[in-house]
Formats: sequence, structure tokens, C-alpha cells
Amino acid sequence: MSQALALKYRPKRFEDLIGQDSISQTLAMALDQNRLGHAYLFSGLRGSGKTSTARIFSKALLCEHGPTSKPCDTCEQCRMANEGRHIDIIEMDAASSRKIDDIRDLIEHTKYKPSIGRYKVFIIDEVHMLTKEAFNALLKTLEEPPEFVKFILATTDPLKLPATILSRTQHFRFKKIAKPLVIKHLEHILNTEGIAFEPEALEILARSGSGSLRDTLTLLDQAIVYSKSHVDVPTVTQMLGIIDPEFLEKLFDAILQKDETLIRTYLRELENYEAEMVIDEMSLFLKEKLLLNDPKFFPMLLERFYRILADAKPLLALGTDGDFVLSLTLFKMVEAMNLKDIDEMIEALEEELGGIGKRESGIGNRESERGNVERIEAKPVPGIDRIPTPNPQPASSAMPAPAATKPTRHSTVPDDTLRFKKLIEKLYDRNADLGRAFEESIEFVSYEEGTLSWASHAEGENRELLKTHFGIVRHFVQDVFGVGTKIRLVKSDNPPPKKPETSPAPSQNDHAETAEKEKASETPQAGTAVPDANGATHTGSMIEDVDCNSAGCVTGNCSEPEPSREYDTKEILNDPMVKKAQELFGAKKIVIRSKV
Repeated sequence: MSQALALKYRPKRFEDLIGQDSISQTLAMALDQNRLGHAYLFSGLRGSGKTSTARIFSKALLCEHGPTSKPCDTCEQCRMANEGRHIDIIEMDAASSRKIDDIRDLIEHTKYKPSIGRYKVFIIDEVHMLTKEAFNALLKTLEEPPEFVKFILATTDPLKLPATILSRTQHFRFKKIAKPLVIKHLEHILNTEGIAFEPEALEILARSGSGSLRDTLTLLDQAIVYSKSHVDVPTVTQMLGIIDPEFLEKLFDAILQKDETLIRTYLRELENYEAEMVIDEMSLFLKEKLLLNDPKFFPMLLERFYRILADAKPLLALGTDGDFVLSLTLFKMVEAMNLKDIDEMIEALEEELGGIGKRESGIGNRESERGNVERIEAKPVPGIDRIPTPNPQPASSAMPAPAATKPTRHSTVPDDTLRFKKLIEKLYDRNADLGRAFEESIEFVSYEEGTLSWASHAEGENRELLKTHFGIVRHFVQDVFGVGTKIRLVKSDNPPPKKPETSPAPSQNDHAETAEKEKASETPQAGTAVPDANGATHTGSMIEDVDCNSAGCVTGNCSEPEPSREYDTKEILNDPMVKKAQELFGAKKIVIRSKV
């Protein structure tokens, strides 16, 4: 009579256990050293060897030459244990006998000594199915059983067990069996049975078993019958209803070549499969390519493909048509091939920035050349007095050039110009009026060694707006150019734009008053502020560049006080009003945040 492979090749000794070396070694050493516990808990995936280990351990306890880690399998005790008819090995299925009455009967059996063996062993399978009352009834007996009683509990879900049960047992966790070990075991069985096979077919069976040896052996039984004693890849894939790996290879070749016609042909073939299964198979195929380090599938491309496959799963969960989701997924993969990698984008950005620098330097050269031509071709116009210009000194009497020249707009690195434009964009996003006023009034000069230099032409409403919101401007300056960036106000080479003004015709008295004012202005008194090139007045008029971090940096007058000063955190916390509020409300923590 034929027998299922899972039963025929069930382990009989600790050495036969597959993929559970740590557990088998621990139990074997406990038997040899006679350090036995009274209750054990085996948990893990289905088909990982929990019940088989429990039976081997029971046989090792009752062997006439034991307790030993290597039962003889020849004595009467071992033969009865192997045949499942030992009267002192009591197996109980907690899924069907889960009530408190069943546990009471079990507790009653623990009162009597074993009939023929050394111990009385109780194996309770699927113990998590017991009721709460049954667990409570088992607690006392499980904690202090008679010396001749051993409990072995087995479960696939240890989280459902009460903590009181877990604390009274030695817990052994059975892990998922590795695929190479499963394949090796399948090869051993097929060689023993004399059945031909293909290694690739065994890999598919082991993968479909998901780490459960019993499930894999069940599939192997089915494959042997379906393939007529020759286990090959086409037969196994057809039996399991999955896609042949060769078909997936052709499908991804079409995706890499962006052959949409061929992809549509393959899509018609994929309509015979479930869309979710196809997506899972594609994920496993890409995983294998990653592990094999296939040069066609570099990591960046694999990451894009995996994201696309992950996005397809929620669409299927919503009940969307599977064929449509599959078509959308494949064509999204084709589009993903058009994306540039990081190195290409960096190179393109560097070329673009380099082009900007060349264009700006070319503009500066053309402007200087045009200025020279205009100076050469300039002719006096009749009726207009010519403004006298100083005669150029000869080269021998010329003053030595200064060590450092003032930075001009054309000497600015393109990166800093882009960052200044980004600053303007941030100000526009925060306040459109503020961004407009800043763009119209502030002229970028340079950014060197953590200092941002600009010139200000602020007047009228723009001046007041920039003065009021200088805190926001400074905040975004440090956000774009870095924390600790200093602001430096310099003179501009370009004169501020003049607005036409309309005024009534002046009278004789007005002419007299104007003449007196002009005369007074020609001889400034001591201590009087002198206006600078930007129209601002400050006492440091003899200095061309002024470092400041107040509202004067945007209005052009560095001597102006800030509209509001920033307070230190300690000053705010030590304020009498704050202390009184803390006392009234019993606040344990005070958080201070800036308005910007």
C-alpha cells in the first residue's frame, strides 16, 4: 500500500530533522546530561517539524536504554513509539478537545503512574485553541506535575497563549526551513524512489512550499503523478498554474528593448493567469536577478520596477480589472526606462550651470566693449555744456592698484546668482509684495566667505516694506545661503532709477530759498551725516562697504534702528508677567517660538 511522502519520510531520530539543528542539539544534550524539564512548548510554521520532534523526544525518554539522545529503535518501547501505539504517550488535539472537561480528564490521567514506561508523556497539539477556562484549569498541573509526567505543547501561534502558560514552559521556536535544505531533501527522496527530475523544477516546488517541508512534499507527490514520474519545469509550472521562468525572461527582454508590440502579444498570453500571481512571480524573478548580479538589471532600475509592482497591489485590492492593472504595470516599466540616473542628471546640471557662467561672462565683455566704443565715438552736442573729466595720469605717476578690488556683478559665480534668485522666489512665496519690493530695490553683488553683499535702491513704499519685514528677509537669507551668513551693504556701480516728478513753476522766493539751501549744503557742519551713493545717510560715509544685520541693510541706511529687537530666551523667562502666568497656571514647561 502506497504512503504519502510526508509520512513515509517522517524523521525518526534527531539527526533526521531538517533545518532545526539548534533545537535538536539542545534537546539531545538535555537527554544525555539528564537535565530535563517538566513542560516544553514547540512553536513555529506549519510543517516545520514540531510534532515529529515531540514524538522523537518522547521515544528518547521511554527507550529502555535511556533517557538517551539516540534511541535504539529495537526495544519494545521504541517499536511501540514508532508505530504510534505506546500507551504512555498520549497525544491530544486541542482543536477538537478544547473544553474544560477535556482538560479535567487529562489532569485525572496525570494522577496515575505510567503503565509500562519510565514517564507518562502528554503531547497537546494546537494548544492555542484551548478555551480560557481550560488554560486556567491546566495551570496548576503544568506548574507542578508529578515527577513521572512530561508535557509537550505544540502551536503555530504562540501569541495566543496566556503569559502564565509561557512562563511555565521551556519555549523552542522552530524556524522556517531554508530553500536549499528543502531542495536537498527532495533530491534525496527522488533518488531513493528512482524518479527522474530537473533541478529547476525542484526549486519551483521548494519556493511554492514557503518553507514548510510537509507542504513541499505534498506538492512533490502531486508533481510525480502529474508528470508521469519525470518532474520537469513545464509540468510543474502547468500544475501549479504559475508562469514559466523562460517566459518571464522574454517578457523583461521586451520591456528593456521597449518593444510595445511584443509586450501586447505577451499580455494576451498573461490573460490566462491571475494578475496578482503574475505580479508576485515578476517580483521573485527580479529578486533572483538582483542576487545573480545580472548586468541588465542594475539596482536603480530594479528599484523603479519594484516600486511599480508595489503600486499595482493596492489597485488589485480595490477590485480593479486585473488585465488592465497588468497592462498598466508593464507600460509603466517601459516608461521607467526613460528616466535618467543620478550621474546623468548631475552632468546635465553642471553643463547647464557652466553655460550660464559663460553667457554671463560674455555679456560682461560685450558691455565693456560697447562702453569703450561709445566713449571713442562720443561727440559734443551744440548748446549743451560738456562735463569736464579728469585727465588720465601717466603710467609712471599712477597710484598703485589696491590689493583687493570690490566685487562686481559679473564676477559672481553662477551658483550664487541662482541662490539669490531662489531667495527672491522664497520671498515671493511668503509675501508677494515683499518679494516684489526686494527684487526691485536690492541688487546682488557677491557672496564670499559667508558674507552676502548687495546694494539697495529702496525708496518710498518699498523702503518701508523692506524695513518692516527685515526679519523675514534675514531668515530666508540664512535658509538659502547658510546659517551665520552676514549681510554687507555696498555701493552700486549702477545709479538708482530716477522717477519723473511734476511740480509747479517756482517763484522768485522759491529760487532764493533754494539758493540758500544749496549754499548751506556745500559746506556741511561738523557731525552732519553725508548721503552715500545709494541715497542713504549714515555717519560712516567715508567707508564704501558697511557690514550690518539690521533693517538698514535693505533700506540703504545702516544707521537706522531696527523696528523691533530680538529678545533673549532668558529675558523672556525672567519677565515678571511670565513668572506670574507660570505660577497661576502651574505650567511645567514654557515653549518660546519665533514669529518667522
